[in-house]
Amino acid sequence: MLDAKLRPLIDPPLNRIGRSLAGLGVTANMLTFAGLALGLAAAAAIAFGEVWIGLLLIIANRLADGLDGAVARASAPTDLGGYFDIVADFAFYVSVPLGFGVMAAQNAVPALVLTASFVLTGVSFLAFAVIAAQRGETTQAHGKKSFFYSTGLAEGTETIAAFIAMCLFPAWFGVIAYAYAALCTLTVFQRSALAVKQFSR
Repeated sequence: MLDAKLRPLIDPPLNRIGRSLAGLGVTANMLTFAGLALGLAAAAAIAFGEVWIGLLLIIANRLADGLDGAVARASAPTDLGGYFDIVADFAFYVSVPLGFGVMAAQNAVPALVLTASFVLTGVSFLAFAVIAAQRGETTQAHGKKSFFYSTGLAEGTETIAAFIAMCLFPAWFGVIAYAYAALCTLTVFQRSALAVKQFSR
């Protein structure tokens, strides 16, 4: 919901840094895998109760995720890079709830519900992208991407906001997880309604 609105604000500084990194020989895939390592380390830190370290690593992960796209735009985006990027994103998204679920027994069920909602949201997102590509449809709402990015209520910005809230208020993890799982479920219905409207033509 907020990703497209934030894009004009964050892209210019990221693109400047991305051009500098590309000039130094840093590749987008290097940053993608570095970001994945940071994200998984965040989940591990949370699982061991080091929530503040986890928060810092989550922020570092998002910075790497923004920079890999910037480096790709400054050099030559590839389909393989796009594949690695989306796989790394979803691996990160599901690992954070897993970390909270391991950290405390009372978090296990809400973590499971949230992870299931992420799976449903991811499936709706990727299925929409596949069919949109088959139909030759494109969008620039989220900047230049390797494949079609459909807009939804729960996107990257909202997910990170939820993760930050979980780290700041770990005792409220269950409430935040259930609330965000509900938003993800609404996103699936919203995207499905959009698919009916767009793909019926």
